[in-house]
Amino acid sequence: MNSTNKFLVLIASFLIITSCEKQYEPIKVTANNFHNSVNRVIDVMIHDIFSPPVASRVFAYPNIAAYEIIAQNDENYNSLSGQINTLGNIPKPKNEDQINYQLAAFMTHLDLSKKLIFSEEKLDVYQDSLYSLWETANPIEFEEAKAYASDVTGYISNWMDKDNYNQTRTMPKYTVNSSEDWRWQPTPPSYMDGLEPHWNKIRPFVLDSASQFKPIPPPEFSMDKNSKFYKELREVYEITNEMIQIGDESEEVQIAKFWDCNPYVSVNRGHLMFAVKKITPGAHWILITQIACKNTDSDVNKSIYAYTKSSIGIADAFISCWDEKYRSNLVRPETLINKYFDDEWKPILQTPPFPEYTSGHSVVSGSAATVLTDVFGENFTFLDDSELRYGLPIRTYNSFKQASEEAAISRMYGGIHYRAAVEEGIGQGNKVGDLVVERLNMVN
Repeated sequence: MNSTNKFLVLIASFLIITSCEKQYEPIKVTANNFHNSVNRVIDVMIHDIFSPPVASRVFAYPNIAAYEIIAQNDENYNSLSGQINTLGNIPKPKNEDQINYQLAAFMTHLDLSKKLIFSEEKLDVYQDSLYSLWETANPIEFEEAKAYASDVTGYISNWMDKDNYNQTRTMPKYTVNSSEDWRWQPTPPSYMDGLEPHWNKIRPFVLDSASQFKPIPPPEFSMDKNSKFYKELREVYEITNEMIQIGDESEEVQIAKFWDCNPYVSVNRGHLMFAVKKITPGAHWILITQIACKNTDSDVNKSIYAYTKSSIGIADAFISCWDEKYRSNLVRPETLINKYFDDEWKPILQTPPFPEYTSGHSVVSGSAATVLTDVFGENFTFLDDSELRYGLPIRTYNSFKQASEEAAISRMYGGIHYRAAVEEGIGQGNKVGDLVVERLNMVN
């Protein structure tokens, strides 16, 4: 065979081989894919009845992992390595030019979320339906992203496991001391133990320590009618009685119910007791983050950034708040009103099972609103439809701050907090949020 014929044979062989190779389009991960994944995780968290502090941890780690991946390949975002406590550099992909970073971020977020919940199988169906489509669409890119996601999941899991959470699972329960009126006591109808009394031992993300923004002490306990404490107790009693007389049409009742966010409400029907499950306060603010992302048509990277920054603010707010709750250990209004004013009185909302001061909703809302204002700007008008699933109408806010202030005052309207816990709490939350904004240089 002469050289010309050999060349023609080689060309023909090359054409045959290349014609047999399938050309794959890159896998497209959208912001809606990420939003839907977040919603699925929230649904499972509601089913599994995660407490508000624990739920904040479930949000934070998967978001941070996803963010760290997109920051590897988007010059608009800076890694959080060295910016949040003890976080180092995540692994680099073996083939940097071949990785679909958004796909890997999505996979890592879902993998870590599954590690942090109980009912993993409820996410498996969702995961399998998406992955089968993506794997068929581009098997090479899919496997590359999956392998890298596994490396990052392992790294973040190791970092996560050193935050003292596992150790707090074996620490003793809160011991009730009912010998003095000012001390917190379990409340009806379930009289549950004090929730997460050791949460201040969890490693924070940005805070130097759980007590960094220790608020002033609550008003000194006194049943003297001229004391500040007594006046605040009486205020709760009188406001809620007025609301009860007006009924559900009362704006204050609507506000209280909209921001209830109690993941476990015990309901008695004769001899039957059952639980009504709802989102946590942190989940409510994660959904507000989602609303803001959709309103601004934020792409997947901007959405991951917003979720990450808000979830860090929420998580550290819970650590800060719980540190004070079990320090001041203050009694709830329901206990004192039943003892001194009216033994048949019930709050508008069910009293949650932990000490009163400061208000968790207030601290978390103050922090989340401060962070979201930094991400999306002031005077950000939005419609909050987070509570539609519970039959509550959409509410409109002209800013995140306005929403946070309403969330805070809702706790007094609900009959479960005094005014000091609300006002000091939102100030405490604002300080946490300000620190997150000041310390984290995430955007170029």
